[in-house]
Amino acid sequence: WQYSGFYDYGPHWMLIAATVGAALIGIVTFGSLSGSMLPFALKRIGFDPASASAPFVATLVDVTGLVIYFSVALVILRGTLL
Repeated sequence: WQYSGFYDYGPHWMLIAATVGAALIGIVTFGSLSGSMLPFALKRIGFDPASASAPFVATLVDVTGLVIYFSVALVILRGTLL
């Protein structure tokens, strides 16, 4: 779309695409790992593994997803004035 002229994302469109792509991979990986390993970790420290329910994991992944996204953006887009 960028080359056809329908949308103009500016000269840094590849950096923005790399930022979103890398952040998406990181967030999905972290979400999968935390969703599957959190019940085991809670059981190991003596808590009820059922407390690692979907709303808790979703909140955890949402908050850390923002941190992952902004960290990736800070690394990739450093020095770029959008």
